[in-house]
Amino acid sequence: MAAKKEKQVKITQIKSRIGYKKDQKLTLDALGLRKMHKSVVKTLTPQIEGMIKKVSHLVSVEEV
Repeated sequence: MAAKKEKQVKITQIKSRIGYKKDQKLTLDALGLRKMHKSVVKTLTPQIEGMIKKVSHLVSVEEV
């Protein structure tokens, strides 16, 4: 059986977290984003998709 290639995404914080709810700030922390214009590469799982959806107005997402 062939190994399934997992999808990777690059998540970049494009907007400041100042003025947003605490749960959105904690979601950015969970994604590993603490400063603007910083990026992380994550494996796309249902949990990561949910986090991205929650802070979609603060981040940009692109496939790697």
